[in-house]
Amino acid sequence: MTQPDGNDVPTTITGPVNAAPDSPQRNRPQWDDLPIPDDTANLRQGPELHEQCLGLLPLIGVWRGTGEVVYPTIDGPFHFGQQLVFAHDGRPFVSYEARAWLLDEDGKVIRPAARETGFWRPQPDGSLEVLIAHATGIIEAWFGEKGDLRSWQIETDAVVRTPSAKDVVAAKRLYGLVNQGDLAYVDERAMEGQPMQPHMSALLHRVAG
Repeated sequence: MTQPDGNDVPTTITGPVNAAPDSPQRNRPQWDDLPIPDDTANLRQGPELHEQCLGLLPLIGVWRGTGEVVYPTIDGPFHFGQQLVFAHDGRPFVSYEARAWLLDEDGKVIRPAARETGFWRPQPDGSLEVLIAHATGIIEAWFGEKGDLRSWQIETDAVVRTPSAKDVVAAKRLYGLVNQGDLAYVDERAMEGQPMQPHMSALLHRVAG
């Protein structure tokens, strides 16, 4: 494969050191009878990744781990577990889903928590357009400069809220590969009358793809 800037991308997928041992064989649930290509979170399976998405190639997969949420307007910090899914169907965008669950001090699950879904839309110049909808009544349009295959930084250009949603004004996120293949991210938010500051962070390990 060749990136839009002409640099070669390895076609052999070896997987990160810290991935689950069976991650190369695992994928998101598949609809085998779908009359069009289903999303795949495993680059060894399904359609070939669109060349416009090569800058997101390391993200494709299923990631799972733990994190912390904290903010002046909540009683936290709280700990949570989370799963992220980055998948594609061969077209020039990547589908995204995040599901979280609250954890107690012993790491036991308390209840389901935040959910997000959306699309990452790389542009021909390598920049990013990202759309994310939250189950809490918030829809965000994000933009970011070209990444470097190890880190991706995006920030909101527009935030739309339903009447019952929190007063989120703006947000920033930084995703990065760490520890020989783990995925870490930090989410900063300006909301509820507070200035931009860290809100969520997590460290995730590859479990599929």
